[in-house]
Order: sequence, then structure tokens, then C-alpha cells
Amino acid sequence: MPPVLIAEQLLNGIQFGVMLFLLAAGLTLVFGIMDVLNLAHGSLYMIGAYLAATIAAASGSFWLAVPLAMLATAAVALLLESTLIRRLYARDHLVQVLATFAVVLIADDLTKLIWGPSPVLYNAPPALAGPVELLPGFYYPAYRLLILGVGLAAAALLYFAIARTRAGMLVRAAASNREMAAAMGVRVRWLYAAVFAAGGALCALAGALLGPVLAVEVGMGENILILALVVIVVGGIGSVRGAFVGALLVGLVDTAGRAFLPALLSLALPEYWVASVAPALAAIAIYVLMAAVLFYKPSGLFPARA
Repeated sequence: MPPVLIAEQLLNGIQFGVMLFLLAAGLTLVFGIMDVLNLAHGSLYMIGAYLAATIAAASGSFWLAVPLAMLATAAVALLLESTLIRRLYARDHLVQVLATFAVVLIADDLTKLIWGPSPVLYNAPPALAGPVELLPGFYYPAYRLLILGVGLAAAALLYFAIARTRAGMLVRAAASNREMAAAMGVRVRWLYAAVFAAGGALCALAGALLGPVLAVEVGMGENILILALVVIVVGGIGSVRGAFVGALLVGLVDTAGRAFLPALLSLALPEYWVASVAPALAAIAIYVLMAAVLFYKPSGLFPARA
């Protein structure tokens, strides 16, 4: 197997992992702090991608579309939190799942109504359309490098905000004991709204960046939401560090399974078996990873401290 192919797929896995982190970070913060299992998180990712594609088509600027889509999706998240999610804080997780799943169905139908059922065209900026030579003979798409750099920068900024700022201290306090935090003067309702809006903005960033690589289409949030849930289970619910490590693991395992598993199986199995077996095994690889992690560490790799 050529070393260039291995290096390229390794970078693809890391790039996909950091995008999964942007989704999983908001999801694990909402669940870890607000104790709300929000299945509509994937819909915010879809809305961010559609808004970025629409703004880019109207303005002709990809660089303007990304921040505007983040702001608009954060506003949608605030609206969702104030109208529905706020009423679910005291309810059990089954009610939360049913209510937010209803939001998923409504968001998909509204998206079809506004943009139609067909995928929306959304291209990367022309300046980043070509490859970049990282090493002699090793070329990698410039746009994927942008995704990798922005994702790592967002992860570092989020960690600094939570671990080193006063706002992050309030978030950690509310996650540890919301009643005590409220008694000490923390405006928990405003804090919850801000966390939910930040999660929506991170979703929009992931959708706006992955849109040119993947398809901007109705239902795009559901599939990636499953991966984000796997990430927070592997990393540990409520842990941002765990979400980052879990996202990298899931991204690498998913990419490596799809890229290398067919070639490895072809060494021992007939070609017609490989064509049917390899895709199925690659699809379940991340779930095997999750089962293995939970077997040895039931709380995840880096569970949040109580």
C-alpha cells in the first residue's frame, strides 16, 4: 500500500474528526450542562449548510457566507431554546427525544418547502480548488487543509474559553451544580441560552465547511448526528476533551475502514465477497470501536468529573 495513500487517508480522517468535534462539542455541552438530549442538533448543522450555500450564491463570497450562516443559525438555536427546549429541562429523556425528533421532521419538511427536495449547489472558493504539495510528491486538497486548520483552531478556542475564561468557569459551575450556581447569582437561564446558541454556531461552522465536500441536501444532519452521538459516548458525556479525542478516533476509524478494509480483505477473500462484505464491515467499524471502549471504560475515555 503506497505511503502517500496512507498519509492522505490519515489527513482525511483527522479532517473529518475535527468536523465531528464541532458537532459533538455542542451536543456534549448541551447534554452535560443542560441535561437535554437534543436530536435536533443535526438539523442545526443542516440549516447552517443551507444558509451558507444560499448566502454564498447571493453574495458570491464564501468567506462572507460562513460567519453569516453561523450568526443566523445561532439565532435559530436561540429561538428553538426559548420556545421548546426551555420547557424540556425538567422532563425525562424520553420526552426530550420525542420532542426534538419532531423538530427534526419539521426542519426537514421546512427545508424542502424553502429550498426544494434536490441538493443545493455549494462550491469551495476557487482559490482553494487545487492541491497543495505538502511533501515532495505528496499533494493534498487545499480546501481540506482549510477545514483541518479551522477545525483545530475552533477546538483550541473552545477549550481556552471553557478552561481559562470567566464564562467557562460559569459553564463548569452550572454543569457541576446548577442549583448552587443559581443561588450564587449565576443567571442559569441566560447561560443555558448562550450555550445552546454556541452549539448552534458550531453546527453551522461544520455544515458551512463540509457543504462543498459533502452534499447539501435534506436529511444531511441525521446521518452525521449518529456519528456525533457515537463520539460523545466514546469520549465521555459532558467532556469537551473527550469529545475531541473521540471525534479523532471515530474520524480515523471510519476513514481507514472505508479506504483500507477492501484492500486488506482482498488478500484473503474472493473479489465478489469483498464487494459485499467490505462496505458492511467498514460501516460498523465505529460501532465496534464504541463497544470496545464501553467494555473497558463504561463512562467513556474522559468522563466529565462530577
